[in-house]
Amino acid sequence: MAGEAFGQATDRLVVDVWSDVMCPFCYMGDTLLAQALEKFPHASGVDVRYHSFLLMPELSDDDTPVSPTELLSAKHGLPRDQAQAMNDQVAERARQIGLDYHLDDAQAVGTRTAHQLSHFAATQGKQHEMVQRLFQAYFTEGLNVADRQVLGDLAADVGLDRDAAGAALTSGEFADAVEADIQQARQYGIQGVPFFVFAGKYAVSGAQPVEAFLQALDTSWAETVGSPAVGTTPAGAGR
Repeated sequence: MAGEAFGQATDRLVVDVWSDVMCPFCYMGDTLLAQALEKFPHASGVDVRYHSFLLMPELSDDDTPVSPTELLSAKHGLPRDQAQAMNDQVAERARQIGLDYHLDDAQAVGTRTAHQLSHFAATQGKQHEMVQRLFQAYFTEGLNVADRQVLGDLAADVGLDRDAAGAALTSGEFADAVEADIQQARQYGIQGVPFFVFAGKYAVSGAQPVEAFLQALDTSWAETVGSPAVGTTPAGAGR
């Protein structure tokens, strides 16, 4: 359920993920987790749930899109060349795990509406596909992920009903779910993304190597599947 985390079914391993559509390390982290799951023998028993986080809450969905390089330069007072070099390093790191970033073409925008689409997709059993499509749209294709027409097209791309998705965004049906996720992140001391919580117990922060995700999967599976969840606060939250 949107905004709800750390519930643990007795026969499933739940991984809760806080991320943002325009967070470069979130796309990497999602990819590395997926690569770990490919090696995990119990992957069919793992449920991954995505929760909303606003990397730059000051941006509005109605703002004119800006270049990530310009945004980085302005936010941290960096020369543009230095900001460009930093983004080039990020793109190279992404390339090493098979992702194709075109940050020069990316359009930094508010992502509240994109997060609402993720929650809509969750009700249709398509959340992971939707999150991946949003990442690809932003980082590789340079699309405006605050634009309702673009979001409708992306929803259709993953097999969702375009009209139903558009109606949900227009009505703001999932706006409260986005806010609930953001408040829950604050409650648990999550200050940066990506942030992964395994079975409500073990936290992994950042785009860690595949081996780190495998270790978290192995440990949380062994300790929690088949038994009630222990505790409600993720270890490592707020560190």
